[in-house]
Amino acid sequence: IVKICPLFYGARALTPQTAETDAIRFLVGTQSLRYDNQIHIIDFDDENNIINKNVLLHQVGEIWHISTSPADKGVLATCYNKTSDTKVMTCAAVWRMPKELESGSHESPDDSSSNTQTLELLCHLDNTAHGNMACVMWEPMGDGKKIISLADNNILLWDLEESSAKAVLSSSAALEGKGQLKFTSGRWSPHHNCTQIATANDTTVRGWDIRSMRQIYCIENAHGQLVRDLDFNPNKQYYLASCGDDCKVKFWDTRNVTEPVKTLEEHSHW
Repeated sequence: IVKICPLFYGARALTPQTAETDAIRFLVGTQSLRYDNQIHIIDFDDENNIINKNVLLHQVGEIWHISTSPADKGVLATCYNKTSDTKVMTCAAVWRMPKELESGSHESPDDSSSNTQTLELLCHLDNTAHGNMACVMWEPMGDGKKIISLADNNILLWDLEESSAKAVLSSSAALEGKGQLKFTSGRWSPHHNCTQIATANDTTVRGWDIRSMRQIYCIENAHGQLVRDLDFNPNKQYYLASCGDDCKVKFWDTRNVTEPVKTLEEHSHW
């Protein structure tokens, strides 16, 4: 049985709420140019096969990426479009949802829109010197105090201080090469004591050691077209999945990246 939860706007940003261990919960961020954007908190009651939804206002712009704290189920980060002086920038911020929504909802999808609440801004990730934000990653096994953002060709490691009300840039690295290099996505590995991340730019996948901010592997032409997203196998070290605009999903062993371990070609669309 496929359960459907209606959204009134388009959406491209989706994340599980990993700090929530008692419920099956996802957060979805909307993209609307005409109206205030929203974050939908989607709860799945697997015992009764019911989907419940709550809506939070995200008034600062279209949401292009969303991620949640691994330690605090009320805290999340978004990357969003912001227009100033006719220029569109993609910014990032850390937010807290209302306390009463942290533990889930029993609202029905039809009733929840009348109870819309607003997110509390905790801090901005200042990207004025680094470019457009592509994504925000939380340290997977951490206390929710370390995050990495990818902005244009920069990797930025932040420490969250004062109950996440302040973000301090602790280290950074820049992707160098010919042309205008820009990161499209990234993922923080839960293995190796959380010292490694993987990033995608154009058709290339790279691994980084965040202690030294140096590259540790590179998969050139990982896909025939743009690499859209990445993820690590949470149960098996060294294994990384990638997907691209070439409609393929590929699985890699990062110890030997000359060829993918497996390629799936069943998709007909990116």
